[in-house]
Amino acid sequence: MSLDIASSLTLPCGVTAKNRIAKAPMTEGLADPLNRATERHVRLYRKWAEGGAGILITGNVQVDRRYLERPGNVVIDQNGGLEELRAFAAAGTANGTLLFMQINHAGRQTPVRVNPTPVAPSDVALALPGNAFGAPRALLSDEIEDIIRRFIRVAEVAKETGFSGVQVHAAHGYLISEFLSPLANRRDDEWGGSLENRARLLRRVVQGIRTRVGADYPISVKLNSSDFQKGGFDLEDCLQVARWLEEDSVDLLEISGGNYENPAMMIGVRGAEEIRETTVTREAYFLDYAKSIRAATKIPLMVTGGFRSRAAMDAALEGGDVDVIGIGRPMCVDPDVPNALLASREAGAVSYEATIKPSKAGLGWFCLNLIRLADDQEPDREMAGADAITAYLANEDATAAALEDFKI
Repeated sequence: MSLDIASSLTLPCGVTAKNRIAKAPMTEGLADPLNRATERHVRLYRKWAEGGAGILITGNVQVDRRYLERPGNVVIDQNGGLEELRAFAAAGTANGTLLFMQINHAGRQTPVRVNPTPVAPSDVALALPGNAFGAPRALLSDEIEDIIRRFIRVAEVAKETGFSGVQVHAAHGYLISEFLSPLANRRDDEWGGSLENRARLLRRVVQGIRTRVGADYPISVKLNSSDFQKGGFDLEDCLQVARWLEEDSVDLLEISGGNYENPAMMIGVRGAEEIRETTVTREAYFLDYAKSIRAATKIPLMVTGGFRSRAAMDAALEGGDVDVIGIGRPMCVDPDVPNALLASREAGAVSYEATIKPSKAGLGWFCLNLIRLADDQEPDREMAGADAITAYLANEDATAAALEDFKI
């Protein structure tokens, strides 16, 4: 049977997505000072649900208010907000859409403005210039067990409040990804050393969630194909972890790559250590890696990064190397992109990256336009890159300053 983006997909757990387009997880920064969901999430996710995607995956929902990816993250950590989460879930599941909550712990990639002393597998600081991230301290074994319990609890809350599924974030250099990396994880106990030990945290989290949510609730994992760092988590590691995740009954594996030290997830493999010309010409950053992963596991695969034309999306699905197409940044500006793609085989999503100067302004430019959508404003397609940088940093500082003290 011919496959395209309009085809439905039934996950191993039995839940069916109405089509093969997913809104990729993107940080929102819209939480209130107690890190709870707000009406801005409701407005934004209702627009995205009405936009036609089969699956929406939220940005980081953190398991610990002390360690955030950015100040405006939603957190589930003794801070209430259950009714707000129910409203969030109701909006994101409109129009027959599946809404997955992405669950995360930022680890050593917690910015200084949130916490000057983050935690990590080992006391290995990020190899980045400047002082945006503090030197981490190594987690104790009982703290690791507590983190596992937190991930499981957040997944339970996701199910209780109406989210269609969860995604465990094990990519991009956040805490679980740090445990997987031999560069960041230098432990010599049961949590470090061999790949089996380094993957223990991820597997314990997934297994624990499955026990609590049951066999018919979708569990996704976001996993790096590679960190693109010499001596780091690589493709061979990824293939073995994917095999283990299939044993652990994962329903959807999103393939990505990179971390803050080598941000392949934002610039693609063109800016990473391993350059694949065929990937560039076919739009998708990580599609070549998905081919290898497909040979190792039967878990449905999602690839995000670079897809813009329906022709490339349909070709990737028909080739059998990927099951779900992730779309990210275009939906920060055009929430109806999925509907447009589904309506015409000649359709494409507009790429704005080339118009944003300087190029490093991209993150702020897209984040600010996402916020505009949440505030029911029209996107600012003419926003200057330099203005985006300034406004984004000001927004982050103001959000951090408004955070209310929270005692564990």
